Amino acid sequence: MSEDINWDEVRDLAARVEAGEALVLTPDVRELLLRTAREVAIPDADAQAALQDITTATALLREERGRIRSGSLRMMAARSQVRKLRQAGDTAGARKVMEDLLAVEVVPLYRELAEIALEDLD
Repeated sequence: MSEDINWDEVRDLAARVEAGEALVLTPDVRELLLRTAREVAIPDADAQAALQDITTATALLREERGRIRSGSLRMMAARSQVRKLRQAGDTAGARKVMEDLLAVEVVPLYRELAEIALEDLD
């Protein structure tokens, strides 16, 4: 899964919209928002409904960007904690960090990375 994901386009689009550019729902933008919604665990029906007007499509874009950002920050913080705990010899504590992350993470890519990290602790 992870090799298929490139969120640069959605990040760039979100940055332009946050800078004041109007979101234009071209076929390419619709496809980007639908694909990204699937990648960040937003139900397809919800994403399709959001694409019915600019206001809800903009909210969808912001939610997608938010999930990417918050998941990334959670993953980086967890990896840092795991590294410190492993260096201290606390494998059980490191496992708990990854288990706690998995308990809250919804983005499939970040869940996959957390599962791999958890397996590496075995």
